[in-house]
Amino acid sequence: MKRLLVLSALGAALSFASAVDAGTLQLNIAFKGADQRAVWERLIQGFEKANPDVTAKVAFVEEETYKVQLPGWLTSVAPDVINWHEGERMAYYARRGLLEDLSVDWQKNDLNSQFASLKTASSYDGKQYAMPTQYFAWGLFYRKDLFEKVGIKGEPTTWDEFLEACRKLKAMGIAPIAVGGRDSWTLAAWFDYLDLRMNGYDFHMQLMNGDIPYTDARVKKVYLAWKTLIDNKYFIDNPLSYSLDSVQPLYIQGQAAMMLMGTFLSPGLPPATKTQTGFFRFPTVDPKIAPAEDGSAECLNIPKRAANKTDARKFLAFIGRPDIDGELAKGVGTLPANNQAAMPEDPIAKTGFQILSKTSGGVAQFYDRDMTKEMADEGMKGMQRFISDPSRLDEILGQLEKTRQRIYNKS
Repeated sequence: MKRLLVLSALGAALSFASAVDAGTLQLNIAFKGADQRAVWERLIQGFEKANPDVTAKVAFVEEETYKVQLPGWLTSVAPDVINWHEGERMAYYARRGLLEDLSVDWQKNDLNSQFASLKTASSYDGKQYAMPTQYFAWGLFYRKDLFEKVGIKGEPTTWDEFLEACRKLKAMGIAPIAVGGRDSWTLAAWFDYLDLRMNGYDFHMQLMNGDIPYTDARVKKVYLAWKTLIDNKYFIDNPLSYSLDSVQPLYIQGQAAMMLMGTFLSPGLPPATKTQTGFFRFPTVDPKIAPAEDGSAECLNIPKRAANKTDARKFLAFIGRPDIDGELAKGVGTLPANNQAAMPEDPIAKTGFQILSKTSGGVAQFYDRDMTKEMADEGMKGMQRFISDPSRLDEILGQLEKTRQRIYNKS
């Protein structure tokens, strides 16, 4: 097996500037943690073995850095393959002509049937620009041992039960909820779920599409429910000083009892922590609202400026195979996008699958995947300001409304 050349993020720019030899495939892969990187390395080695005329050069870039660097890659000397997010995040670049049209590949490789449920999320203006790789559910990770220690009987299913669980944990000196607010998207999960539970899927998607004012009383109601958690100090202290990576030790060490996060978090938990970890659906707030969920999907794309699109298409076809896609999902704690792939055995992923498959209220992608990028970025900055000083809520919502009117050209 030939050598897999792994480039650091710092060295990636140099590789882009050099001429690309025939049979050399440049991959830029976002990852979170050593486990995810190892999975991709193993699959890329398998691709090279199956395609001995292709040499893969890979830039592994930590996910938050990747998000910042991606626009520059797509508009300059682009890699041949990227991994990215489905939905509006993918459409943002397709709309600007920066991604290759993969509609022919969908027809040729039978993706229309194998990835049927994610075709819409992979499409823009009737054409497909992505190949789905995996998707994951969201819910609350919790420490069973800490729940038992403070006398919480069972997983909370209603908002009142959830608040009571938080009260018991706080009374025993345990932070009920860990959140790494320095990564603003982790805060967006709280907004998504409170909005979906209080206002429902249709309202939520109208808001994501820019059709609802941020000064609407229903939006403020969501923030006021969120404010209850802040005022009662149910979140860890100084959440904006933590990223997702730096906040996880608080959960692992038992200093915090819960985290609202996607199932992808599961594989990185230490075995001792994982045996004490459960996962439950975000509780019902308004029983009259049909429960909707976030079901975020990931994908591979070929940049429009890619130099080696022939081998890039081979790579997408390889990763899209049911056996390979299943192996990827198993390794990163998600669910395979290919409906012919085997489901992973991870108990958290299994619970996530059950949550998504049984939901009756609709499935959204996620806050910054359902909304145009400019509005999502401003919305998440507003959430950070809200966490820092909840008393500024009316001011923050007023600023977001002005931004909405400007971006969507609405009054």
